[in-house]
Amino acid sequence: QVQLVESGGGSVPAGGSLRLSCAASGADYNSAYAMAWFRQAPGKAREGIAVIDMDGSTKYADSVKGRFTISQDNAKNTLYLQMNSLEPEDTAIYYCAAGAGVYIDGGVAIGSERDYAYWGQGTQVTVSS
Repeated sequence: QVQLVESGGGSVPAGGSLRLSCAASGADYNSAYAMAWFRQAPGKAREGIAVIDMDGSTKYADSVKGRFTISQDNAKNTLYLQMNSLEPEDTAIYYCAAGAGVYIDGGVAIGSERDYAYWGQGTQVTVSS
């Protein structure tokens, strides 16, 4: 089993910042997993926004590139998402996920929900205009 627990969500005004954390644990957790952040806004499909693999390679969705930064502390088994210049369109439930990793043309890719075996329960982020 793998447990993923997100924290750090909240309500901020547009232009603000938040840092999300995802603590990983469990007998089956492997630091070799690729870790990703997804989000789901009301009435919309879940969207992958960032991924980081065991070597620290990252990939971002265009919607967050330049504003969000994914990172991990392997000693603490913790994944982070630093979110700056937040916009009302970023309002969603944010989920972390762990999986074997998706690679396209030799580079890590975010992939889809089906590429991730383990999920956290989600944390709400609300950005007001």
